[in-house]
Amino acid sequence: MTPRDPHRRRRILDATRALIPRYGIAGITHRRVAAEAGIPVGSTTYYFADLADLTEAALAETAAATRAGLAEWARQLAAGADLPATLAALTAGYLDRPEQMLTVNELYLAATRHPELRPLARVWFDGLVEILTPHTGAPAARAIAMYLDGALLHALSSDSPVEPAELIRPLTALAALGEQKRAGPAGR
Repeated sequence: MTPRDPHRRRRILDATRALIPRYGIAGITHRRVAAEAGIPVGSTTYYFADLADLTEAALAETAAATRAGLAEWARQLAAGADLPATLAALTAGYLDRPEQMLTVNELYLAATRHPELRPLARVWFDGLVEILTPHTGAPAARAIAMYLDGALLHALSSDSPVEPAELIRPLTALAALGEQKRAGPAGR
């Protein structure tokens, strides 16, 4: 039996991803997803066993989108001469689409209660550390990733735009942690 609407599963996932930033993971219901997707409520359970299955599939797509975004960041970092300025601009640009970051933060919170979501929740942080490490070394890359997580969360929770110029000095100092390690102890 072939479904009449071959794109229905995709519409369900897209609807779920659109709802997570608005309502949070806890606010996802079959009714909301069906209304957002423009389908009968029963269709959500036809394609997904339960809300947990549906939510995890939507979050897996968010993780895939995060990987793709990080690949673009890696390309821009490799092409940029000024790592802190490039990172500051990329970070500010990331909030031009707050839905992705809101969903990632929902995923972080869900992973505290659902260990099976932790690999998806770590995609952003681990991926950021991975792309920064060749430029700064691992300790500085982790420090930068922690700082950017905090800066993005602050921007989301305060409705304050991230000004790239405000990020450059802290990013420069954090990137220098890697330079200090490579230089070794003073006097040698």
